[in-house]
Amino acid sequence: MPRQVLVTGPSLDEAAIDLLEQHNCSVVFAGAYSQGSDLELQISEYRPNAIISRMGQLDRDVISKALPDLEVIAKHGVGVDNIDVAAATEHGVPVCISMGANAISVAEQTMALVLAVTKKICVLDSRIRDGHWDKPNFKGYELNGRTLCLFGMGAIAQAMANLARAFGLRLVGYDPFAEDSVFDAFGVIRCHSINELFTQADIMSLHAPLNDATRNVVNEKTLALMPQGSLIVNTARGGLIDEAALLASIKMEHLAGAGLDTFAVEPIATNHPFLDESRIVVSPHVGGVTIAANRRVALRAAQNVIAILDGHPLDTSLVVNHKHLSAQAVQQP
Repeated sequence: MPRQVLVTGPSLDEAAIDLLEQHNCSVVFAGAYSQGSDLELQISEYRPNAIISRMGQLDRDVISKALPDLEVIAKHGVGVDNIDVAAATEHGVPVCISMGANAISVAEQTMALVLAVTKKICVLDSRIRDGHWDKPNFKGYELNGRTLCLFGMGAIAQAMANLARAFGLRLVGYDPFAEDSVFDAFGVIRCHSINELFTQADIMSLHAPLNDATRNVVNEKTLALMPQGSLIVNTARGGLIDEAALLASIKMEHLAGAGLDTFAVEPIATNHPFLDESRIVVSPHVGGVTIAANRRVALRAAQNVIAILDGHPLDTSLVVNHKHLSAQAVQQP
């Protein structure tokens, strides 16, 4: 009988579906942003052996509802803040990620937001369409020689560093978990504190996971450390930013603007105050949503599912709760 794989989203790349079906898996879809009781109903119907997490929350109640059938949760991406990893770990369910599969696409989106904000592309486009020609009084922003600060030095930040060097940006980074060799390989000057990073940032680019240590790392105090006229770009997780503090800093003209692909609550509310601020450029969390990246991410997620279901070894760097699961195994009599 086929193993059931539930995708919390409306679709999955066809190559990943084919791969799962070739390995005796049947793929079903929960729809966009299904969560809570709606998702629990679908879990009761399909009894999935694996969940590929794309959209919405996998909270403790949802994970408990999937037991004892659930053997693995595979994230369609790398951010697991929408998954109750502790609950999964308590029940011995590995949580896997698709590390690095969408790094290039997200880095490209990050640079696109940098350019959109610094070159005021959206504002100028809107003004021309309204019949204005702003060249006489326009003052542009040149990237060459500015300092780009990378908060986090994972695969996306590394891809961003490669792009940024082509624009002549000076690169500075902070990541307490990365080796010095990573900074050296990408020509990034290492900072040893968050405050040191923020004080140098003409452009602050966020590339960290959301956890207790990083939540609201962009706040009133750290924003005040940034140079006058600097900007924030976020293609990581919305919860890294205190949104009220960011908006206030822009309105006070301490920050020149922001480019945001992620938000504290998604989808963003139609009356969100960011949408009334022309100096903030927004996109709907699509940094990693390209045809090429979707295929790589989906295939990695499918491969993770198959490996766990078939009992094959999986690189432990792809299992976010590997250490805790290993500790549980050691403690068992």
